[in-house]
Amino acid sequence: MTNYTELCENIRAIIGGVDHKISNYANASALIFGALDNINWAGFYTREGETLVLGPFQGKAACIEIPLGRGVCGTAARENRTLVVPNVHEFPGHIACDGASRSEIVVPIRAGGRVVGVLDIDSPVPSRFDEADRAGLEAAVRVIEEEMY
Repeated sequence: MTNYTELCENIRAIIGGVDHKISNYANASALIFGALDNINWAGFYTREGETLVLGPFQGKAACIEIPLGRGVCGTAARENRTLVVPNVHEFPGHIACDGASRSEIVVPIRAGGRVVGVLDIDSPVPSRFDEADRAGLEAAVRVIEEEMY
């Protein structure tokens, strides 16, 4: 089980006071990827208008642009809510960047009440993410919001 308190502390320690968003996202994705078991992708998409654009990540190459409202990431951003998807193949409009992914969690990142990006994590294990993961990753995103925006 992931120690989300420790993960949040580590994210704050490495990005706190650093004024480089790309570097901060890169380090946060590395910390998240190292802290969670049974995942194959962890990273960020940043919002540019009505599109999410690939940011720093750990894992295989990924989709570069995702329209708001499309796929798990675009839907989470459009609806401004965390999505936990037990089986991505059953999600309407799922975008398959890595065919090995079976489950996914996406957490919106906000600044000034507006979605500015998302944290996206994929797993090759069906139903990998639960409520503890949702709460822990939402807490990690709050640290990112506090330190970066």
